[in-house]
Amino acid sequence: QVPEKKLKLVMADKDLYKACAVEVKRQIWQDNQALFGDEVSPLLKQYILEKENILFSNDISFLQNFFSPSPKTRRQGEVVQKLTQMIGRNVKLYDMVLQFLRTLFLRTRNVHYCTLRAELLMSLHDLEISEICTVDPCHKFTWCLDACIREKFVDNKRARELQGFLDGVKKGQEQVLGDLSMILCDPFAINTLALSTIRHLQDLVGQDTLPRESPDLLLLLRMLSLGQGAWDMIDSQVFKEPKMEAELITRFLPLLMSFVVDDHTFTVDQKLPSEEKGPVPYPSTIPEAFTKFLQENRIACEIGLYYILHITKQRNKNAFLRLLPALVETFSDLAFSDIFLHLLTGNLTLLSDEFALEEFCTSLFDGFFLTACSRKENVHRHVLRLLLHLHHKVAPAKLESLQKALEPTKQSGEAVKELHNQLSEKLELRKPSPAEVSETPSMELPLPSVPTPASR
Repeated sequence: QVPEKKLKLVMADKDLYKACAVEVKRQIWQDNQALFGDEVSPLLKQYILEKENILFSNDISFLQNFFSPSPKTRRQGEVVQKLTQMIGRNVKLYDMVLQFLRTLFLRTRNVHYCTLRAELLMSLHDLEISEICTVDPCHKFTWCLDACIREKFVDNKRARELQGFLDGVKKGQEQVLGDLSMILCDPFAINTLALSTIRHLQDLVGQDTLPRESPDLLLLLRMLSLGQGAWDMIDSQVFKEPKMEAELITRFLPLLMSFVVDDHTFTVDQKLPSEEKGPVPYPSTIPEAFTKFLQENRIACEIGLYYILHITKQRNKNAFLRLLPALVETFSDLAFSDIFLHLLTGNLTLLSDEFALEEFCTSLFDGFFLTACSRKENVHRHVLRLLLHLHHKVAPAKLESLQKALEPTKQSGEAVKELHNQLSEKLELRKPSPAEVSETPSMELPLPSVPTPASR
């Protein structure tokens, strides 16, 4: 504990302040929010940049994606470790960091701040810093959710625990919901909840059970809804759970289940002996209600997008091409968000052979990607990433037209220009070199043919 007078002297001398130990700096920071903010700010910028670099990385793979690292591995990251060290056991500094994260999340709507909120708390949990963990009302909920994220699935036992925490929010303490919603808005949490929802729906098809009869499924929707509503809740300061629309459960989810049934039926039909019957076509129309739900209901849209990721991962080309047109217009353009496009491009590598087909490429590029490229730079980048990875599979004529369509404009950023240059270089290398023969006519006289021993 350094006396107040001495702290003021340290603050007045920049070099002295720089050189002093973090224990001393904490005493200065706790009464000087602006100074602490200056120290924390570059770290938060670095954190967001790191997340975006992963989403736009040129390594495209369905095995290694944004969600692959385990929570424990992520917490070992430089920024989380530095913040943990800066906070130490100081509750006041911890509260300040949370306040920065809430403010930045409100200002930017950037969900990576929600990830950092959860990672920071769990990093302090790993170090058993009880001074902070016992006073953060989200601690046990986050700890339980963290285990689900590790397994990429919410099992029944943990579902009950999570429900207990949500139901346990007492009157007068509703503000806790704001923090819980931020923890649930973390993309890693949303990913786990959405994957679990898709798995539940498949199980329900096998059990002939409707979504409304599954309490576990309803809880997943409740948590998805809380997470998706985080920004609105913190912005409006109205701390109550968003109302679940009955139609989501009674109409949209059964629709998704009917797609699963269509797949099963088609597969069985393929295996039947083909006496007298013509080939059974795969259903190609999309129910209008599905498209409408994706445009108007945020949770339906999120689950619908994860269902499309699921069928792509299963290499189900028919189902993918059937539902793809529904992605052109979605709730607040979710189908053109970086996380979805990052996962989609990774999963599309499993369908790489289909890229040789004109019909597939036209549906995917002209019918989906190119509809947004001119107005959304991030989509432009993701398409170029995908082509850099799969250009050797695409038919040359199609590739040439795509290269033209994806040319950067004056407004395009450096990243797009750089990717387009890389693609052009790769395509140049692929062009067959023109045969020298056609360029220079030979001046030599043909040699007379000499009979070989075998032909005598």
